[in-house]
Amino acid sequence: MAVVALAGGLGAPGVTTTAMALLLTWPLEAGHKIVLAECDPDGGAILPGALQGTMANSHGLRNLALAGRQGQLGEAFWRQLVDVTDAGSRDRLVLPGLYDPAHASSLGPVWEQLANLFTGIEQYQHDVIVDLGRRGAVGPSSVLAQRADVVLMVTRNSLRGLQSAQVRLAALRDQLGGAAQIGLVLVEGGPFGRDEIQRTLQAEVVAVLPWQPEQAAVLSDGAEQPRRFEQGELMRAARTSTTRLRQMIATRRSRLGQPAAGGREASGAR
Repeated sequence: MAVVALAGGLGAPGVTTTAMALLLTWPLEAGHKIVLAECDPDGGAILPGALQGTMANSHGLRNLALAGRQGQLGEAFWRQLVDVTDAGSRDRLVLPGLYDPAHASSLGPVWEQLANLFTGIEQYQHDVIVDLGRRGAVGPSSVLAQRADVVLMVTRNSLRGLQSAQVRLAALRDQLGGAAQIGLVLVEGGPFGRDEIQRTLQAEVVAVLPWQPEQAAVLSDGAEQPRRFEQGELMRAARTSTTRLRQMIATRRSRLGQPAAGGREASGAR
């Protein structure tokens, strides 16, 4: 089981779109589930985007603030998850993010509790993808990146995107100190190739996602799926990246030793 955190740089490099693609393509064995936790302190995009506002603001990260102060986050967390499967199987779930960035100030104690929960959630056969947006990998929510198995920097392969990624990668390396593996997800939109970027930024390119606006709009805005969406180039690239991500996680855990599953914040899981 795994915790994968995604972060971005300047502009809109596609962090949430990438996170949604991973959520929908992550391989699941029988009885396993995956959760996408939208933990961007600047506010969430999934409720008004991929979910088309169908849940209003009744579910999500903001509702965990009070539960966290009362020591009940472990139970409240599961009630905030939204099933994104057509069949209602509840094996691919989303914790919607904040609908108002002003609410981030109330989440100070919650980030650490969420990090503890995610660390122990594997005993319930869950994987977690954490969407940290542009700012979430620094500041109070950075504990989510520090506890992850892999942190992915999502960037466009343009000069502007890569300059931003270079600065943020340096800050991540200082902050994480080897606690998590760091990789890159490139969203095509510039002239620079995979090998050149790996040499320059000294980070592995885990995935290259094609520039496919029609397919990306399904994940970012809940647009109608084009024909053969799941077999399209974007979803194929995301599906391929999950294989490499799982290899990176296995390598890290083999090197460090498998963390003990558990933690009181995970209580109440179902």
